[in-house]
Amino acid sequence: MLALENYSATERMRDGREIEIRALRPDDKDDMLAAVGRTGTQSLQRRFFVVKRGFSEKEIAFFMNIDFANHVALVAFAEEDGRKVIVGGGRYIVTEPGQAEIAFVVIDDYQGQGIGTLLMRHLAAIARKAGLKELIAEVLPENAAMRKVFSKFGFEARRGRDPQVVHLALTL
Repeated sequence: MLALENYSATERMRDGREIEIRALRPDDKDDMLAAVGRTGTQSLQRRFFVVKRGFSEKEIAFFMNIDFANHVALVAFAEEDGRKVIVGGGRYIVTEPGQAEIAFVVIDDYQGQGIGTLLMRHLAAIARKAGLKELIAEVLPENAAMRKVFSKFGFEARRGRDPQVVHLALTL
């Protein structure tokens, strides 16, 4: 079986352009930070629930230190000007045995191209193979696009601690 650290798949966006979905690697740090810089304030707020324009070294370390057991992260690369660049990413983090929280972000120029759906499909398959029983997500009510992605996969609303956030769960 292919080690998750080497996970890679080729997919197509809705417009037919090819993207590579693969495991996040330590040497992706600069590309990941560049992608964050290309992501609009509203998109980052929908992902992190606060206005975010940068990350502390501690936050960067957290997002980059992936063990592919309790913290799995995939990135989507598209070709721009002859160079592959990160245009989106998704990850899940195990929160308790059998359960993980999942989240995504896609840079603004690539939203609506199905990247979130592709990342979700790959992460759900990895989670199933890892023996997880449930994926959970927290989404701001106004994030209709992400709610639509989760709905496609069968996520259902659940009661959560924060009434300002939509709590979703998918039984695997």
